[in-house]
Amino acid sequence: MALASPGAGKDDYPWWLVALTAIALALAGVIVANDIYAQVFSVVLKGLWVTIFVTLVAFLLATLLGLGVALMALSESKVLRQIARFYTEVIRGVPILVLLFYIAFVGAPALVAAINFVIGPLVAAGTVDPMQVRDLSLMWRAIIALMIGYSAFIAEVFRAGIQSVDKGQIEAAKALGLSRFQRFRLVVFPQAVRVILPPLGNDFVAMVKDSSLVSVLGVADVTQMGKVYASGSFRFFETYSIVAYVYLMLTIGLSLGLRALEKRLRRGTTA
Repeated sequence: MALASPGAGKDDYPWWLVALTAIALALAGVIVANDIYAQVFSVVLKGLWVTIFVTLVAFLLATLLGLGVALMALSESKVLRQIARFYTEVIRGVPILVLLFYIAFVGAPALVAAINFVIGPLVAAGTVDPMQVRDLSLMWRAIIALMIGYSAFIAEVFRAGIQSVDKGQIEAAKALGLSRFQRFRLVVFPQAVRVILPPLGNDFVAMVKDSSLVSVLGVADVTQMGKVYASGSFRFFETYSIVAYVYLMLTIGLSLGLRALEKRLRRGTTA
């Protein structure tokens, strides 16, 4: 019989959080007291709203696209299932950074060309002007890339969550005469959401961190603002300490909130 570890089954006091809070407060004090750190913080903070906007919009779109792909993967149509499988395997196999470059410099021109082809008759009639590649900003190209990159992972989260629902309950819903949409809305999704939310929250936190990659396209997020300031002032230690501080506050705050939500969901399940 295996021996249990001394701390097994007990909740460890979160000393790591105490230490992290102390460090965060100390650094906040340095930012207030030191003019250089205060200046760096004010510059970096200008990119915070761009980081938040890119993350929220990209994650919302990725969630909607991922749900659609997951439903295709669970479809009764073999063609739709194969298309969904092809999409998830290809997208998950491409690094996010490569996908950013591909969408920005290959996908965007192709999308603009497709739009111009569709609106060709209107352009010929002089009703609208043809769309230019520069009309699609680098920020939106980055959002599209993050949306596509994360939708494949989110699709697998939705698929696993939906498949975790007891098939007996689905059969009972069929026996009650509920339509396919009603079964999904009233029976499947409310139960699957308890399984889906924790990994979906983890993907959201991961996207907050991966949103820093949009700086390679020159999008003025937290990382890009720090990069520009550091290259001009040569204060790399101060700048990237502040950049790391901002991301840590965002990600750890979100992680703690998601853990609290997960505990509440568990209580609701066991109640």
